[in-house]
Amino acid sequence: MIADLRRQAEADALSVAALASELIRTPSRGGIDDYEPVLTIVGTWLQARQLPHRRLRNPDGDSVAVLIEIPGGRPGPTWVLDACLDTAPFGDEAAWSFAPTVGDVTPAGILRGRGASDSKSAAAIFCHIADAVSRQASQLAGTLVVLLDVDEHTGNFGGAVALMQAIDPTSIAGAMIGYPGHEEVVIGGRGVYRARLHVHGTAGHSGSSKPSPSNAISRAARLVTLLENQPLPAPAPAGFPQPPKLTVTEFHGGEGFTAVPDHAVIGIDIRLTDVLDANAAEAIIRKTAAQLDAQLPASRPTELTSVLSWPPFRLDPTEQPAAALLEGAIAAGIIPQTKVAGPSNIGNLFATQKIATTAGFGLPYTGLHGTDEQADLSALPAVQAAYHHAVLTLMDLQA
Repeated sequence: MIADLRRQAEADALSVAALASELIRTPSRGGIDDYEPVLTIVGTWLQARQLPHRRLRNPDGDSVAVLIEIPGGRPGPTWVLDACLDTAPFGDEAAWSFAPTVGDVTPAGILRGRGASDSKSAAAIFCHIADAVSRQASQLAGTLVVLLDVDEHTGNFGGAVALMQAIDPTSIAGAMIGYPGHEEVVIGGRGVYRARLHVHGTAGHSGSSKPSPSNAISRAARLVTLLENQPLPAPAPAGFPQPPKLTVTEFHGGEGFTAVPDHAVIGIDIRLTDVLDANAAEAIIRKTAAQLDAQLPASRPTELTSVLSWPPFRLDPTEQPAAALLEGAIAAGIIPQTKVAGPSNIGNLFATQKIATTAGFGLPYTGLHGTDEQADLSALPAVQAAYHHAVLTLMDLQA
C-alpha cells in the first residue's frame, strides 16, 4: 500500500506546493490579519473538488475554521487531521532575506515564507489526503474530519474549540496535528496555566518633598524576583522529561513621569506537567503574592486573575493514533523518534476531552516563528504518504 500512496503523493506534489504557496502569500497572522481571505482560498479549492466542507464560527459569529467531513461506508469512530491556517507574526521584516509573504519555491525545493512550516504546508497536504480518501470512502470505517483552523497562534485555539461544539467529542477517537518536523512524532506536551497579577500602590507626586508612598512598580519588581526564585517540583523518574517552568511574560504600569504609580500588572506563564497541575500552579502564585504583601504592605492586597489553563498530555507510542502514524512514517522510509514537547498546543485542548493526539510530524523546516521561515518539500511525498497510510489504517481499509 505504501508504494501506491507514495506515488499518489509524488503526483500531488506540485498541487500541494501551489496551494501552500497561495496560502503563504495571503497573510493570516494570529490576532493581526483578517482570516477570511485564507479561509476562502481553502474553501474555493475544496469546492472545485466537490469535497464536503463547512465553516465553523465562534460565539461572536466570526469564522474560525473550515471543516471537511468524509464519512466512510461502515460505522466507526471519527479521526481528525488538524492544521492551522493562521501564523505567527512576521517580527522584524528587515531581518528577513525575502518577503515573509513571498510564497515561492526555490530551485532546491524550499518553500519560503511565514506559514511554510507552521502549518500551511500541512494544511495543503491534508486537503489532498481528504481528496484521495473521499474517492475510496465506501471501503472505510468511521469518519475522517480535517480541521483547518485559525485563532491558533493567539493561544485561544478558537477553531479547535468550535470543533468540540460542532462534533460530539466522545465520537472522536484521536487526532493528528500537522505541526512540522520529520525527525519526531510528538506524543505529548506540557500544559499551561496563565495568570495576571494586579499589584497596587499609593498614588502621589514623584517630586513631592514628603516620603514616597507605596510604588506599585517597585512592589511589582520585587514580586518578579520572588516569583523567579520560587522552587518548582522536580520531574518524576518515569514522568515528563521536561520540568515545570515559570516565566514572567508581561510587566507594565505607570503613566508619565510625575505620578507615583498605584497599579502595575505582571503576566505569568507556568508550564504544567504530571508533577504540577493548574491548582498547584495557582497556589504557588498566590503564596508568592502573599509573601510580597507581607514584606511590602500596600493599601490593597495583590489580586490574581486566571487567564487560561490547559492540562498536559502524553500518549504511549503503542496507542492510536500514535502507533498508526509511526507505522506510516517507517513504511514511508522515515524513522522518527517520539517526543514530549515543551510548548503547549491544540493537543492540550483535545486532552480536556480525552482525545488522544499526536502534535507534530511534518516537513523539515527552519525559521519556525522566526526569521526566514522555510520548509523542505523534498520530504513531502514521504510525509504525505505517512499520514495517508495512518488514516487508512485507522479507518480499517478493506480492499
